[in-house]
Amino acid sequence: MTQPPPREFSDEEIRQIEAEMDKLQVEDVLLQTLVTLINLGARKAGLAAPPGEEPAGRDLAQTKQAIDGARALFGLLEAEHGEQLAPIKDALSRLQMAYVQLSGESPAPEVTKPAAEPQKPEGPGAGQSSGRLWVPGQ
Repeated sequence: MTQPPPREFSDEEIRQIEAEMDKLQVEDVLLQTLVTLINLGARKAGLAAPPGEEPAGRDLAQTKQAIDGARALFGLLEAEHGEQLAPIKDALSRLQMAYVQLSGESPAPEVTKPAAEPQKPEGPGAGQSSGRLWVPGQ
């Protein structure tokens, strides 16, 4: 089967495309890609389908790749847009949980959960109790 030749753009169409590219921000593309990955991951997991269609078969390898990509992009966007990303974070969490249930794998760590802080010992430390370390206010 032969494909038709690629469409030629007019000079005006090229100028319009270039004008749109000038207005576009990288974070807009990252955000759109994040949402697209979550939606595509849900479809690949067999959880979603276009209106009026049955969900397609599952492709959990593709679902995992979509989750991994979304998690990476989420990390890039969270510092700037943390509160606004709450619904997207929720959708990603639900997709991760569905993946875990469908694949039987153990869950991945939370997208933004900071590492646990080391526990501080109770009472003064060795330097403080010996009197060798000056601590303001003590």
